[in-house]
Amino acid sequence: MPRLGQTIPALPVRSVAAAVAFYRERLGFGVIHQDSGFAIVARDSAEIHLWGASDEGWRARADVATNPVCSGAESFIAGTASCRIAVEGVDELYAELCAADVLHSPSTVVEDTDYGTREFPALDCDGNLISFYTRIRPRAS
Repeated sequence: MPRLGQTIPALPVRSVAAAVAFYRERLGFGVIHQDSGFAIVARDSAEIHLWGASDEGWRARADVATNPVCSGAESFIAGTASCRIAVEGVDELYAELCAADVLHSPSTVVEDTDYGTREFPALDCDGNLISFYTRIRPRAS
């Protein structure tokens, strides 16, 4: 019987180098791999792939109907993704990331949800949403 394993989010960023620096300095991730268009960062068991959405060619297209935007790496894609990361010690991580000024907004707090988690949102340097959560009720089967 097939069984699914770990999922790894791949987030689009404008500059891989800038995103790696942000994940390292502000979110506490280490760098596993980095080149000009792709990086792998990790903290504990969490791994995130960062890929360069840096194609600016779409800006020069006069007629999108006959010359559609289609590279898949257009710069406007950066900051449009999200992911959720399970955390042990969500309140402690909240305090750490609050001090790093990466929370979704100044009014962000750690909240218990109706669906059984305790969580808070943060944003990376491009605006990708990262929600950190811990399960406070068993998930339904």
